[in-house]
Order: sequence, then C-alpha cells, then structure tokens
Amino acid sequence: MKIVLKDIANVIRSKNAGPFELTLDVLLKDQEMFEAMQKANVINKKSIASLYKIPEEDVISIVYFPNAKAIKATIVRPMPSGALGERDVYGAQQHAPLVNFTFEI
Repeated sequence: MKIVLKDIANVIRSKNAGPFELTLDVLLKDQEMFEAMQKANVINKKSIASLYKIPEEDVISIVYFPNAKAIKATIVRPMPSGALGERDVYGAQQHAPLVNFTFEI
C-alpha cells in the first residue's frame, strides 16, 4: 500500500535554521504510523536528498522525536537567506517536495 505524507501528517512545514540551513518538519497524526516510519527509516538522508535534488552530504541531520510524533530534517540552503536571487527569505515555502512524498512500509 502506497502512503502519501500529506495524508498522514497534521503539519508539514519548512523554516530557516539560520541563514545557511533549512529545517523541514513533519508532525504526524498517529503514533503507530510514526513508529512504523521510524522503524522503516522512511525519511532518511537518501530520501531527502532525492526529493530536494541535493547531494546526501547536504542533508545535515534527520531526527525522529517520538513524544511529538515528529520528524525533523535539516539541509544546507541552496542559497543563503536574503542572497541576490534567493526567493524565500524565511524558508517557509520549501516544504512542497515533502507534501506528496509517497512511500511504502
């Protein structure tokens, strides 16, 4: 069975983690789904790198927070916040690739 992240998450968001990094947050609706995703390591450096078309080494960290049913990924920003040509100073529009992330457990 294919699962789409937007169908199981209460929140999918992005934000700055300083001028050179972005944080991607996923807060799940259900503890069982969170545990299944954590056990299967669904969101990992490889999956984030693929979604964002960046090298795996630009995925700084992936952290699972069981008490919040949350997953946090931190990546290197493609351009520093506020740089000439950068279009999302706050990093608030960078979660879009995660919304339709589809996986199987």
